[in-house]
Amino acid sequence: MDGTTYNVKIWKISVYRGQRKTTHTVRWTLDGAEWRAPFDTHPLADAFRSELVSATRRGEAFSLTTGRPVSHQSGANTVNWYDFAVQFADAQWHRTGGNNRKNTAKALMAATIALLRTPPTTFRPVDVRTALREYAFNARRRKDAPLEVVTILKWVERNSLTMAAWEDPAKVDAVLQAVDSKLDGTRAAASSVKRNRRILNVAMEYAVKHRILRANPLPKGRGAAPKTSSAIDKRALLNPHQAARLLGWVRRRPRGGERLHGFFATMYYAGARPEEVVAMGVADVRLPDEDAEDQWCELLFHTAQPEVGKNWTDDGEIHEERGLKGRASDDTRVVPGHPSLTRILREHIRKANLGPRDVLFQGEKGDMLAGSVIRRAWRSARGKVLTAEEFASPLGRRVYDLRHTCLTNWLNDGIPPAQVAEWAGNSVPVLLATYARCISGQLPDLKQRILARGDLPELPEAG
Repeated sequence: MDGTTYNVKIWKISVYRGQRKTTHTVRWTLDGAEWRAPFDTHPLADAFRSELVSATRRGEAFSLTTGRPVSHQSGANTVNWYDFAVQFADAQWHRTGGNNRKNTAKALMAATIALLRTPPTTFRPVDVRTALREYAFNARRRKDAPLEVVTILKWVERNSLTMAAWEDPAKVDAVLQAVDSKLDGTRAAASSVKRNRRILNVAMEYAVKHRILRANPLPKGRGAAPKTSSAIDKRALLNPHQAARLLGWVRRRPRGGERLHGFFATMYYAGARPEEVVAMGVADVRLPDEDAEDQWCELLFHTAQPEVGKNWTDDGEIHEERGLKGRASDDTRVVPGHPSLTRILREHIRKANLGPRDVLFQGEKGDMLAGSVIRRAWRSARGKVLTAEEFASPLGRRVYDLRHTCLTNWLNDGIPPAQVAEWAGNSVPVLLATYARCISGQLPDLKQRILARGDLPELPEAG
């Protein structure tokens, strides 16, 4: 039998007593190559060692790939990785939204390239990656793949390793290195690495659930994925003067300036996400009477329209309609609107001649406001308003920094975190983890509280 050996030596259990825990390791060699299996307790290690000893007494061969007796192998060697990846992508398609579908396709594409028997020579690598990402792992487009793409995918299927590759620790390390890297070989951002590994972990659990693998082969615990910080960069926040200059330039923009000015102002004053503002209708804005003393308005958020691309939605539209992030599908959120925002929205609705059933911020043709238009306008405003040093810095680099600025301002104004979290659509732990470093202006009061406790009392000197 290929890839097996009968040359097996099994050693006694070694015990390592560390500061935090004790590890019991079973060691054995196959053709002189050492294998190890660590366990938390001696009975577990002894039971595993007994299985290895029993296999040798039965005259059973050991796999040089997994290090285990062949009877321990799963049915992974009968399942093609590419076929499994397509099956997993289809299973995830109906459970996830457009952005998750896109990220799943990217992670599976990188893993598939790493699990080819030989690198592509007949096809350009970029064409193979495109075929996998845009068609193989896209449940809606696969059946419409062009002939040249079908040819590439048939080659990939023939040249993919089986799922037994995941039982080889060296191959698992190679796959993880591939998904952790960019095309130029450099390490990807920590957030991308963590996302890709999370997707592969779900895929491996899916394989275990369907009895293709015996256990999840991906590393767990420390070192499984890089740590990422959710805290925002304080340098990205805008002060009132900078925000006023940027929004003022947008408003004077000849093409759609007033409409985009209202969009950005809603983010700055109400802390909404871009996909929530895009989805707002005129009926979601509750304006006070013009002669009312209290000019605060109310904004009702109940829908999000993230832009994910027409290839990744069920209906082929660029935007995907969904409920608010982290909430039930029919949940709503009410946020107070600053009097300045009341004035801006009232003027926008009047000048655009919008009715109650209209979308609040529309594109030029009355359709959904495109993300490319929003980003291009914001990028132009930064280039025209900020100094060269400010433009090169993180200051307001992303449209999302308007939301970050609003939430930080609310916290600095002394609004309780629970209330800010409710308005922002976050949980309190997420809110504090994200914005705690940016809370300022309260240090003098905190110092006074510490001083009020007083110093240590004077103790009598020893006689």
